[in-house]
Amino acid sequence: MVTSRWMAAPAGTASPRRRGAVLERAILDAALEQLGTVGWKGLTMEGIAARAHTGKAAVYRRWPSKEDLVADALVSGLPRVEKAPDLGSVREDLLALCRQVRQIMYSRPGIALRSIIHECDHMQAERFAGLIVGGVVEPTVELLRDVIDRGIGRGEVRPDAANGYVFDAIPAMMMYRSKMCGSEWSDQDLEEMVDLLMLPLLRPYGA
Repeated sequence: MVTSRWMAAPAGTASPRRRGAVLERAILDAALEQLGTVGWKGLTMEGIAARAHTGKAAVYRRWPSKEDLVADALVSGLPRVEKAPDLGSVREDLLALCRQVRQIMYSRPGIALRSIIHECDHMQAERFAGLIVGGVVEPTVELLRDVIDRGIGRGEVRPDAANGYVFDAIPAMMMYRSKMCGSEWSDQDLEEMVDLLMLPLLRPYGA
C-alpha cells in the first residue's frame, strides 16, 4: 500500500522542526492567542512556548522579556485601516470609520492590546504607550482628519472644527469606554456617539 505524503503522521510522531521566520511567527501568534485567553497577568514565556510547541529557550533567545515579545507581536499583527471611508456624507463616513476601528479593537491583536491596557500597571503601560499611540490612535486621527476635511469641502462641517480636540474625540472615547465601562461598542453605541457627540461638534454655526 502506497502512503500519501499528505497523510497525517501517526500519533506520537514529532512535528517537523521549525526555524527562522516560521518559528518566530508561531511564537508571535501564540503570544497574541495567550493574551486573549489568560490576559496580561496570566501570560508567561513558558505558556507562550508551550502554545507555540517549542522550547522556552527558543523564545528567550529571541525576546528577553514578555514585554519585548508582546510589543513585537502587536506591531506585526495589528490590522490597519489604510484609507478613510468616502460614502458621500460625514455621518456615514464617521460611522464606517468607527466600525473599522471597532473591528481592529476586537481582532485577536486588538483583544491582546485591550488586555494590556486593562491589566498593566503604570510602569508597564508606559512601555506600550508609544505602540498604542503609533499603532492605533495616530492612524485613526489621520483618517478622521481626512473625513472631516472632505466634510468641510462639502459644506457639512465648519472649517474651525478641524482641530486636535475634535480629532481626538473618537479614539479617546472608544478607548476610555472600552477600558473604564467595558463597552462592546454596538452599532447603536456608535450611532449615538456620532449623532450626539461628533455631529454637534462639526455642524456649521446656525445649521
